[in-house]
Amino acid sequence: MKQYFCNPLNFTYQYQFNQKENGFSLNREAADPSMILFKGKYYLFPSMTRGFLVSADMAEWKLCSLKDVPVYDYAPDVRVIGDWMYFCASRRGEVCDFYRTKDPESGEFERIPGTFDFWDPNLFLDDDGRMYFYWGCSNMTPVWGVELNPDTMERLGEPVVLIENHHKEYGYERTGEDHHYDPNGSHIVQLLKAQMAQNLGCSPDAITDITPAIESTPEQYRPLLKAALSDAPYIEGAWMTKHDGRYYLQYASPGTQFNIYNDAVYVGDNPLGPFTACRNNPFSYSPGGFCPGAGHGSTMEDKAGNWWHTSTMRISVNHDFERRIGIWPAGFDKDGELFCNQRYGDWPQAVTGGKTDPWAEPEWMLLSYNKNVTASSQEKPAANAVDENVRTWWKAGEKDAAPWLLLDLGTDCTVNAVQVNFADDMGSAAELPAGARLIGEPGRGRYIEERSFFTRFLLETSIDGENWSILEDKRNSDTDLPHDFIVRPDGIRARYLRLTVTETAYHAAACISGLRVFGNGNGSAPAQVTNVKALRKDAMSMLLTWQGDAVGYEVLWGHAPDKLYHSYRVFARTQLEVRALMENVSQYYVRIDAFNENGITQGEVLPADHTF
Repeated sequence: MKQYFCNPLNFTYQYQFNQKENGFSLNREAADPSMILFKGKYYLFPSMTRGFLVSADMAEWKLCSLKDVPVYDYAPDVRVIGDWMYFCASRRGEVCDFYRTKDPESGEFERIPGTFDFWDPNLFLDDDGRMYFYWGCSNMTPVWGVELNPDTMERLGEPVVLIENHHKEYGYERTGEDHHYDPNGSHIVQLLKAQMAQNLGCSPDAITDITPAIESTPEQYRPLLKAALSDAPYIEGAWMTKHDGRYYLQYASPGTQFNIYNDAVYVGDNPLGPFTACRNNPFSYSPGGFCPGAGHGSTMEDKAGNWWHTSTMRISVNHDFERRIGIWPAGFDKDGELFCNQRYGDWPQAVTGGKTDPWAEPEWMLLSYNKNVTASSQEKPAANAVDENVRTWWKAGEKDAAPWLLLDLGTDCTVNAVQVNFADDMGSAAELPAGARLIGEPGRGRYIEERSFFTRFLLETSIDGENWSILEDKRNSDTDLPHDFIVRPDGIRARYLRLTVTETAYHAAACISGLRVFGNGNGSAPAQVTNVKALRKDAMSMLLTWQGDAVGYEVLWGHAPDKLYHSYRVFARTQLEVRALMENVSQYYVRIDAFNENGITQGEVLPADHTF
């Protein structure tokens, strides 16, 4: 039976209290997902969830609790080893243990004492029974690999350097929003400027050189501080996949807080290399759309032989680690290149239980972008709920006892799905919940909320704005789903949608980052774009311009005309700079597809011109 899901994935993201100078930041988080097929079910383990997700179909996920394993350690890794599921997670500077279970939903894990520390781990069992281990997470150190004794989990030999940073040759490793490095954008820079300004009795804006603040830092911390302020990317999040006898070692870069967080892959003939960077890098890259980011994840083959890739999506407003989980179709092409289809990657996707086309176009179009929306009150504009930006939101007034949003699609359309995205805008928390205690280093502690909350609402539709029908009634639900997804496969006719929020976590003011409606309009798909120009400005960047009058555009590129595996979705603009190219790829090709409420019109494939 065909079912649907929509990224960000729909489950309960746990609230995090992250210690800061005054109080705690408060927001939801899940990241760094490991997804596997184990004994006929799909399991997904994200960071900072105090649990894991289980599903029979990859559409509906159930959250299960974890106990007796290190739930506060980042980047949990799970692998199938015979009848066992093996688990480990990150703890730099301390020996990390391994765990295993034959029934994860029972909560019973067997501990295997570790012998070394690691960060961002990945375990891999080869077909010959030999076991390998990969780890690394830093902008100063590489991804390492080593063989393990499968009985004791001890290292056999010394670690081997497998992947180092190449941000001077690989554009996708360049740090910063859209790969533009901004040294003054760092939170650490702002803290150092504030400290110096306080000592000097001036404004932080007057500080132009933070070298004195760095030099006054205790000597043992200066290398770490300088590394944090450099433009070097984080190289992290290893995951090994074996396909047709070859070894695909993926890794993430350059930083989780950026829209360009991505997964790239190296390929080799042996599990410890040597490896060569693939020309298709980064294979997982989703810098545009509603919720961008597609780094630090895992790749899995499902029951029917379809490949899927899951990774981390970025919000990073309340905290750099405010993140979500996404899943996309993936696969290997005829030449053995690993790809991931993130075109329209935060629109509804179908899962059927059978073999599917990873490049199938969306069944339903986005109907809600920039449409007229009103609200019962507006501390932050109602228009933010339809701007396709997860980092902005409508916020109701604090005293609004019955907050509502009213969306006008402009004409009656066929509505097939609605994604209701709640945002967090509670400011800092002054203290922890009663009985809670911080875990982690002094000054950087964390507490994962253990109480349950309800996110409740009423969603109605109307043709004329006067007579209303209930589309979804969650006023008495026992769920807490910040990215709730409502599907009507057969469709309903509607022009107006009204969302009334009746309960939120912590009884906070209602905040909606996206009231996203999908279906089909009544007109024609847009005209094909014209006057496309793709100019490669340097080895790692190209500028694209075009003309068109569509709602939005899916900009595609790749190293061959039939391998346009990269994409960037934009709205209300006809220009884009792509800064994710590889220096050693001599020729790129581009195509710009136009879309509106009625369909997609593909553009022509063109070679990028060069100016260098």
